[in-house]
Formats: sequence, C-alpha cells, structure tokens
Amino acid sequence: MKVVILAGGYGTRLAEFTDVIPKPMVPVGGKPILLHIMQTYASRGFNEFILALGYKADVIKQYFLNYASINSDFTVSMSDGSIEFHNSSSLDWKVTLVDTGLNTMTGGRVKRLKDHVNNETFMLTYGDGVSDVDVGEVLKFHKKHGQMVTVTTVRPSARFGELDIKEDTVNSFAEKPQTSKGWINGGYFVIEPEFIDSIDGDETILERQPLEGVAHKGQLMAYRHEGFWQCMDTVRDRDYLEKLWATGDAPWLVRE
Repeated sequence: MKVVILAGGYGTRLAEFTDVIPKPMVPVGGKPILLHIMQTYASRGFNEFILALGYKADVIKQYFLNYASINSDFTVSMSDGSIEFHNSSSLDWKVTLVDTGLNTMTGGRVKRLKDHVNNETFMLTYGDGVSDVDVGEVLKFHKKHGQMVTVTTVRPSARFGELDIKEDTVNSFAEKPQTSKGWINGGYFVIEPEFIDSIDGDETILERQPLEGVAHKGQLMAYRHEGFWQCMDTVRDRDYLEKLWATGDAPWLVRE
C-alpha cells in the first residue's frame, strides 16, 4: 500500500531552519523528521512512499538521490570516479518524489497525486508530525468500518483543530476552534481513492471542504490514538523532539 506524505509547505514558524531547508528536512537526532515518519510506516511493512513536494523540493530530491553517500562511508577512486561504499546504509524502500507546486494547498497536492495513487486505497500523513501509532492497526480499523476515510485522532494542546466524534464517526471537522472535547486531527489517514474526486483543485485545503464534506456524510471515521504524538510547528517543538531523542526517550522510533 502506498503512503503519501505532504512535504511541500513553507514552514514559516520554523524560519530559523526553513530559510535554508524545507520543514520535512529539519533534523531530529541527526536525521530529517521526514525520515522518522517514513520509518514509522516501514516498521509495519509499508515501504512504498509518494512525497508531495513544493517549497525547496530540490533539497528533498537531492537527499534521496544521494541517500547512500550521505548515510554511508565510502572510498572514491580519483582515477575513474568509481565509488566503494563501506557500512552501507540501505533501505528497502521505493520513494516517488513529485513536485506538486510551490503554492498548492494540501488538498491540491493530494489531487495532483491521483495518477500515482492508481485508484487504490492509500495512507496519508503530514511531513512534520511523529507518533508511536501502529499504522497497521489503523489500516485494520479502516478495513473493518468500510467508510471512505480514517483519520488518526490524538490529544494534544488546545491550539489545534477539533473533531466531534461519536461512536468512532466524525460528525464535524473544524479547523482550529476552541477545544472542548480533546480529540484533534493527528494525520496518519487511510483513504479510499474516490475521496480524491471531492478535491476541486490546487487551491483546496484538505482539512476544509474535502474532509468536512465526508464528515457531513458520515464517511470520516476516527482511530483514537492514546499514545505519543507530537507535531513540529515551532523551534520549541523541534527542541522538545531533539531532547527526547538525545535522552533515549523517543517513543516514536526504535533506534537502529
């Protein structure tokens, strides 16, 4: 099953980093947060990724093009340019990198990936949030209820959008209101391909008309995750994740 990761935003609240690199490439524990997210999926056997790029897309493309050399020791023969890798860090992943436009909104980025999804159920998440969620269990939940979209819901601070949930059905999808019940959109979606047809175009924000629409139809289901989840919106968020990693208490990932 393909995993779509939205990795094209500007990340303006992380300008200390994102003036130079895109937000998904901001490092935590010496690795881009994007790689941490991908490893969450790969650890459950989902290793085919589609990255929806935009801002500084070339930086992410270059990273994956040069992954072996960046993450391995190697010897270069200056006479013929041949390279011998030592302790090669190889991953059994397939990564498709798609430039979905500099100013395209989140929904529009998904719309542009329709041909890559190939009319199949797919997973989707954001390129800036890590979690210890079992994405295999999210998929099982999705298959069991049979509706169009599953969103993983989590319980962080009140500054995020709130979901009204009753018996696992999301009755409303509100973008950043005053929190009263504690469940918010944590990403880690499972989506049926026909959902893409509900997205108008590049200016469509995923979290508004498309998700609000399927919620209104009773087609948006919530997988409630009580464990760890943390987004990386600000430098403070990034420093918190870095501290967890440095102290050996990074619950989203087992160290290699």
